[in-house]
Amino acid sequence: MWLPNMVLGHPHGGAPIGYCMVKFDPEIYHRHSIRLKGYNYSHPGAYFVTICTHNRELLFESTPVKEMLRSFWVKLPTKFSTIELDEFVIMPNHIHGIIIITVGATPCGCPNITPRGYPNTGQPHGAAPTIGDIIDWYKTMTTNAYINGVKKGKWVSFHQKFWQRNYYEHVIRDENDLNRIRQYITDNPIKWDEDENNPKNWI
Repeated sequence: MWLPNMVLGHPHGGAPIGYCMVKFDPEIYHRHSIRLKGYNYSHPGAYFVTICTHNRELLFESTPVKEMLRSFWVKLPTKFSTIELDEFVIMPNHIHGIIIITVGATPCGCPNITPRGYPNTGQPHGAAPTIGDIIDWYKTMTTNAYINGVKKGKWVSFHQKFWQRNYYEHVIRDENDLNRIRQYITDNPIKWDEDENNPKNWI
């Protein structure tokens, strides 16, 4: 079965997985949907997702914040029983991760893959969730936790919003695509100096 290879709007140029390099423009991202029209995001498959902070503020540099973000990531399969998790990384102002929607069937977007890193320990959660449902829950929980940290004087405050309005996803096609993306996620921290999300590169 053919699945779309790319969703425009990924914040990184030059990634080794076929993304289009798109100049960051918050007005564009706020005005237009970046979802693939007509594509069912509750469909079984593997998805590479990226979520950035609002205006790409550097809010994720402290260890306690990273621990909070990771704690809610690993809770996703508990909340949504039809998903499994794979690679995940926290950068200073964004996260990357792989989410696999199983829905009791072999993921057609990436057949015969073996997720690694996080077991599925969830309970049934009604209708199959979409990637949007999953990301919305993650954003809500982490935003609330961060606000509590700000109120207690532990973390710096943010301007207007914690997360940007949208997120970016790539439908993973096959095992080779999966492995390339895993490597991309793993290499992300050592390439921060070259990252388009790094404020030092905005000049």
